[in-house]
Amino acid sequence: MNKVWQLQEAKARFSELFNQVWSDGPQRVSRHGKQTVVLLRESEYLSLSKQEPDFIEFLLSAPKVELELERQADFGRKLEL
Repeated sequence: MNKVWQLQEAKARFSELFNQVWSDGPQRVSRHGKQTVVLLRESEYLSLSKQEPDFIEFLLSAPKVELELERQADFGRKLEL
């Protein structure tokens, strides 16, 4: 990020701020000396805010597979007590 804009400056020179975001990337805006807002292109915002499916949705979206499994009979082991 190239520049931190004070809020009053950002309001007065919004077109320039917009062009800076478009050409140079995200720009920060500060209010009362604290950086509070970052302006960025919509495409960058969309890629950052993309929702990933939760784990249950991920499992439910998996392809359905039929498995034929056989289990060998297990009679345990003999112990001396």
